[in-house]
Amino acid sequence: MVNYIEASTAPPKNTGAIRLYDAQAFEGMRRACQLTARCLDALADIVKPGLLTDEIDRFVFDFGMDHGAYPATLNYRGYTKSTCTSINHVVCHGIPNDKPLRDGDIVNIDVTFVLDGWHGDSSRMYPVGVVKRAAERLLEVTYESLMRGIAAVRPGARTGAIGEAIQTYAEAERCSVVRDFCGHGVGRLFHDSPNILHYGRANEGPELREGMIFTIEPMINLGRPHVKVLADGWTAVTRDRSLSAQYEHTVGVTSDGCEIFTLSPGGLDRPGLPSHNG
Repeated sequence: MVNYIEASTAPPKNTGAIRLYDAQAFEGMRRACQLTARCLDALADIVKPGLLTDEIDRFVFDFGMDHGAYPATLNYRGYTKSTCTSINHVVCHGIPNDKPLRDGDIVNIDVTFVLDGWHGDSSRMYPVGVVKRAAERLLEVTYESLMRGIAAVRPGARTGAIGEAIQTYAEAERCSVVRDFCGHGVGRLFHDSPNILHYGRANEGPELREGMIFTIEPMINLGRPHVKVLADGWTAVTRDRSLSAQYEHTVGVTSDGCEIFTLSPGGLDRPGLPSHNG
């Protein structure tokens, strides 16, 4: 049994009910998500070989502070950084540190800003210098998987339609979909109901209704889908050490489809564009 509640009257905690947001909430989410997208755009100018992931983390923190926003990950459940930087075979939740990026790396940078109480959540892949064609192709497949998932969003469909669209495409491209992590409801809360699986069948899961807001964030591996979490309790890696990639958007369900809140103002959220990083 799935409950749907008006977000404005709901308690500020994840009760398992699915919140339906009004036009004012959509406007708040637009502002928070566009700030996150602008930060991710700005990062395209600094990601290059030799850059420390700690420097990425400082950049994200300073960008948020300069615009009246707070990084949602900072001190979240004991996490001590303002962003996640996941390199090569790291699937997600990579912790920034003092190791430099190397030519040929691919790195996912995941940013969530809290602006006026609203969470803007998005991540993108960044090629570092010149990357191999296999890595380039993985970025293309992962981005296309995300966009096919988004295209399945409309009132009356079920969350499983998103997963089916992603899984069908990714597996046809001889890649695998990570099962251990999923998208999630977002708004006043960082992680809320429903969970958005990136695999499944179109007739499964809660019904999508106008006013729902959630992330879609498929993690796609070149090898097998299995992952493990390292001893730090955060960093998830592919068990076979194959490359992994992820793209993430926050979307709101509209009367006839959905609105992507985290689209890049500069059109930089797609792979295969000219690189800034030389």
